[in-house]
Amino acid sequence: MSSREKILAAVKQNQPPLSPLPDISMFNVVEVDIASKYTDTFTGIGGQVFAVTQLDTIKEIVPEHFDTSKRIVTTIAELNDIAELISANVDPHGFEDVELAIIEARLGVAENGAVWLTESVMGQRIIPYICQHLAVVVYEDSLVSTMHDAYAKIATEDYGFGGFIGGPSKTADIEQALVLGAHGPLSMTIFLVK
Repeated sequence: MSSREKILAAVKQNQPPLSPLPDISMFNVVEVDIASKYTDTFTGIGGQVFAVTQLDTIKEIVPEHFDTSKRIVTTIAELNDIAELISANVDPHGFEDVELAIIEARLGVAENGAVWLTESVMGQRIIPYICQHLAVVVYEDSLVSTMHDAYAKIATEDYGFGGFIGGPSKTADIEQALVLGAHGPLSMTIFLVK
């Protein structure tokens, strides 16, 4: 047995006993109009929201708000006439020039405006982080009130890689100057489908 294996075995053997999780029911929030709450929160953190009733409406909005002369990619087959379909089998290094990525979220969180994305909806893990502008399709019936609700919903899902993204990338750590696109997209748009 190697030193590493001995250490890991000792750690595993000396775990504290399991204790019950705390009762968090006092944090339950029931939103009367969860779509309005989500929209207000998301726009408050610098994003933009378009309420749509069908995916075809997105095809009309994209040329009005984004540079369609540049590369647009998507994982949504219904949008393949305005964007290139992303393949999970393509080398991720080939996506360095993506202007706009349009992907679908598993759910949206009203309290902080975040969306839950998994590898299966991203096409490639790098897509929501490397593109200049990110657009995410969120179905209204997939909205939850709080992160507690979100974690309860995804707890039983089987996914390899996933993450919550909340709004466009920004930081104000350096000299109190707001920098957009510091470690992700310059802008983030939500297409909220009723």
